Amino acid sequence: MSQLKEKLYLQCLDYVQKRMEAAEQGIKEAQQASKDDTKSSAGDKYETGRAMMQQETDRNRQQLNETNKLKVILNQVNPSAISEKIDTGSLVITDNGNFYIAISAGTLMVDNEAYFAVSPRSPIGLLLKGKKTGGKIVLNGKPYHIKMVI
Repeated sequence: MSQLKEKLYLQCLDYVQKRMEAAEQGIKEAQQASKDDTKSSAGDKYETGRAMMQQETDRNRQQLNETNKLKVILNQVNPSAISEKIDTGSLVITDNGNFYIAISAGTLMVDNEAYFAVSPRSPIGLLLKGKKTGGKIVLNGKPYHIKMVI
């Protein structure tokens, strides 16, 4: 089972890396577009274009900053650790889905099985925290029975 957690962990790392690369590429493209934009006789058009490129650069820098925070969280996860109680790094098997408590990275597939990578600060992450095998939670009126905590 720890191999499963390792695979999920690596997929989360890959998710973060791809987001970082996309943000860095966006910054480079916006900066290059800003440099390439030559001043025309229509000065307002030039200034508007530069302002738009600056906004795009700022948006991508913000995205990069948020992605760095995700990487810091992942660096604190030990994928080989096993705990009785649900916490960051836990894999939770329920009757209504499987959850990997690490970062919000959407649905991860391992061996044709879906796992939802969720933040411990997400609504379901907060409800699951501290629970054990056999525990129950209810989210949006939907009950979840915890079959296993890995």
